[in-house]
Amino acid sequence: MQAFAQWISSTQISHTIQGAIWVIALLQAIHIVAIGIVLSSVVMLELRILGATRSQSMTETGHRFLPWLWTGLVVLASTGIVLIVAEPKRTLDNNPAFEIKMLMLAAAIAVTLAFQASLSRQVALWEARPQKRKSLSTFAALTLLVWCAIAVAGRWIAYVRVD
Repeated sequence: MQAFAQWISSTQISHTIQGAIWVIALLQAIHIVAIGIVLSSVVMLELRILGATRSQSMTETGHRFLPWLWTGLVVLASTGIVLIVAEPKRTLDNNPAFEIKMLMLAAAIAVTLAFQASLSRQVALWEARPQKRKSLSTFAALTLLVWCAIAVAGRWIAYVRVD
């Protein structure tokens, strides 16, 4: 990975982005707003699964917040890739925080895809009272913690230096 990071840092696009410091600041700001979109969507979905909100059915809640979650993830991926190109050694050069973040993100996306598929196939399960789906409520709480840990790991990237 070090060789790949070195190669990216030597490209013209990396030098161009590094030369325009405002680009990095703008991308980081957009990245942070997208984190807010993703986390707030996840919180709303998880609160509904936990039974803390009941104004909408689980299906309605999914239809309302899943598009925001996926849009936020696309924005995060887009800005994240450009930020990696701008500062590849910060993330790709043996940074355990980045590696942990990517692993947790892959798991969280897989769980979200499974949830979305289950939501359309097993409506009765998701509309049952929270007491009837206790294990799903526990899983929802853990999923929320993973999404929050992803945000923490993302912030941690800036502070981890492996030489």
